[in-house]
Amino acid sequence: MPTALVTGASRGIGRAIAIALSRRGDRVAVHYGADRASGQQTVALLHGAGHALVGGDLSDPDVAERVVAEASAALGTIDVLVNNAAVAPAADTFHRIDRTDYATWRRIWSRMLDVDLVAVSNMTFLVARGLIDAGASGAIVNVGSRGANRGEPDFPAYGAAKAGLHAFGQSAAVSLAPHGIAVTTVAPGFVGTERQEQKLAGDEGDGIRNQSPFGRVGTPEEIADAVVYLASPGAQWASGAVLDLNGASYLR
Repeated sequence: MPTALVTGASRGIGRAIAIALSRRGDRVAVHYGADRASGQQTVALLHGAGHALVGGDLSDPDVAERVVAEASAALGTIDVLVNNAAVAPAADTFHRIDRTDYATWRRIWSRMLDVDLVAVSNMTFLVARGLIDAGASGAIVNVGSRGANRGEPDFPAYGAAKAGLHAFGQSAAVSLAPHGIAVTTVAPGFVGTERQEQKLAGDEGDGIRNQSPFGRVGTPEEIADAVVYLASPGAQWASGAVLDLNGASYLR
């Protein structure tokens, strides 16, 4: 039975991915950052049995190592890693260069890069080395962002971290292919998670929906469906790809 570790799976896109992977038969290690109760709720929603809950701040390299070790102890070798955990754009991470003081600028840049890029690289290393040591093939799927390509003037550290994530995924795809490990990235546009409900219901809602010619935002389940495909053995030839999932709201 395949095994998967999904980071940032206590809600939103990560929760949808964990549920979708469990539906196809995976045993899933659900990672949460700080909200253990929400992580437990995700585990309760999973299909099948034999799942696990792991937690901690992945920006700490020692915590990242512990999380992978706990997931491996519970499930065995991790076949699939989904790097979803991130510090996302929000009111408390706003840092437009012409409206932010220097201390805030440095603090937010450091936090976003540590979580959204460096932690991903560490998790990828740890899971990939586990697969290599076991002589097993596998898949790593990174959750990037449309913002890596179109720019994020209000959240430049987020855009830069996600652009770095896209590039890192392609580098890892080349180095890990000889070991049978595929690495891909999805780049969602605006997704209607519970965290975004207030924004979508407010004055900004219509403008956000109209970014896409479909006149709506994406759903967590649509992102999850794409991740499940990329995490499947049949998608190995997609390794190195960055898949845009933004409803034609931004075209490259």
